[in-house]
Amino acid sequence: MGVVERDIDDLPKNPANYTALTPLGFLERAALVHPTRNSLIHGSVVYTWHQTYRRCRQLASALTNRGATFGTTVAVIAPNIPAMYESHFGVPMSGAVLNAVNIRLNAQTIAFLLGHSQAAVIMVDQDFYPLAEEALKIITDKTKGKFKPPLMIVIADENCDQKSLQYALERGAIEYEKFLETGDPEFAWKPPEDEWHSITLGYTSGTTASPKGVVLHHRGAYLMALSNAVIWGMKEGAVYLWTLPMFHCNGWCFTWTLAALCGTSICLRQVTAKNVYSAIANLGVTHFCAAPVVLNTIVNAPKAEAILPLPRVVHVMTAGAAPPPSLLSAMSQQGFRVAHTYGLSETYGPSTICAWKPEWDSLPPEEQARLNARQGVPYVALEGLNVINTQNMKPVPSDGKTVGEIVFRGNVVMKGYLKNPKANEEAFADGWFHSGDLGVKHPDGYIEIKDRSKDIIISGGENISSVEVENVLYQHPAIFDVSVVARPDERWGESPCAFVTLKPGMDASNQNRLAEDIMKFGRSKMPAYWVPKSVIFGPLPKTATGKIQKHLLRVKAKEMGPVKKSRL
Repeated sequence: MGVVERDIDDLPKNPANYTALTPLGFLERAALVHPTRNSLIHGSVVYTWHQTYRRCRQLASALTNRGATFGTTVAVIAPNIPAMYESHFGVPMSGAVLNAVNIRLNAQTIAFLLGHSQAAVIMVDQDFYPLAEEALKIITDKTKGKFKPPLMIVIADENCDQKSLQYALERGAIEYEKFLETGDPEFAWKPPEDEWHSITLGYTSGTTASPKGVVLHHRGAYLMALSNAVIWGMKEGAVYLWTLPMFHCNGWCFTWTLAALCGTSICLRQVTAKNVYSAIANLGVTHFCAAPVVLNTIVNAPKAEAILPLPRVVHVMTAGAAPPPSLLSAMSQQGFRVAHTYGLSETYGPSTICAWKPEWDSLPPEEQARLNARQGVPYVALEGLNVINTQNMKPVPSDGKTVGEIVFRGNVVMKGYLKNPKANEEAFADGWFHSGDLGVKHPDGYIEIKDRSKDIIISGGENISSVEVENVLYQHPAIFDVSVVARPDERWGESPCAFVTLKPGMDASNQNRLAEDIMKFGRSKMPAYWVPKSVIFGPLPKTATGKIQKHLLRVKAKEMGPVKKSRL
């Protein structure tokens, strides 16, 4: 045999055959292929893909001119408006990292996020400027004036009272459109040299004292954006309604999917059943994502608001708290085709899907809904999904009964938690990402959540740490002992339920007044959606060592039935 001069695997990478994966290139292609197609619609504001590409480059250029560079954090505090969408391209085009902030958080929590991420720039919707201002004051007071004030950019919106815009401008903020004018619409942005570079930072509340910063990379965002389209069967030119907050896992990466498909984003500042049906009827909506709480609002809309029958099949993706089969059945009856997914911030949003099988078509509606309520199988871009016994790290039997922890592995798993090596060590133990969710694996390979470890409550698609709520409630002068668990909620899927033992000597004769006082106290100390919607008084069940038996409280909360009318 002759000498082989070059092995088949020795062919080298070069600029012609290898480049770092990034979703930013989707925008450039959309502007090339469909420059005149609508990219964004928000009230009277309409942009084409050509305009959106120029505006995103202007944003990148303006940020670069102000010193934004690789590793700089740019925080955006805004609802679903064009500037929030543009930030998903313009910020990383400058090399900076986007931190889309949950607008439902209180100032104390936002202050932690901004300080922990060392945000150098804050882009904030005019209505939320006072919230950002309060958060910055908390940081300044805590650091005794040593905190370097970030660049403040206020985003104007025609749908808001202009007094809030004037308030921000009087305090020195730069208006977003004026800021864009300082940038070059032909800015020659460059993709990252390494696809492992960070593209976004998002915060998720666990059971720790503070939220954890989830860092995502360009490669994962690229793969998840395309995987969304493949999994959902989305076609080029899809019309997508933003009912899902873009601040939530970057809109489950659909911000980038829409550019890949040259589709149209309909921005929805306020999510109501009337606005959803109106957009479907008048703007050609074909797809939207939403937590089960939003779906519940849609199917129970008054007849005057519901535009039925639907003018076309509307595809819906839902995730968060597992939707009850009855809700899935009701959506189907109204003409919506629901895809049920599951995932976490740490997995770029939904990364499993209850993939529909043709053989289910002939089953009764109730059985179809039951099967579709499971969390399902891996996304195309997810390399590994399993349910394991945490004692020996071996997969549990596929019997639909044996409970284990759901674990993930692959390119759509986060880089890690920012500045939290201990949490990273725990999360990535034994080569898997540990979700903390407990579930089973069925004989057909589909997984299903059965319980949630670490007592996370999912309300309206948002995670709530019961421990953090308890820590606040313990500050109430009347509370001796408290435990918070999830209770079914007709509107939000789940809501916090507080079981309270009062301090000795406290007057418990008027429990309704006491409950209202505790809720009022909670609203002054934490995000409104964290506040328990129900308060139950009495002794708490405990083990011999004094540990509260939360599993018994969960059973009791479930037996109480769903909360009929949530306060938020």
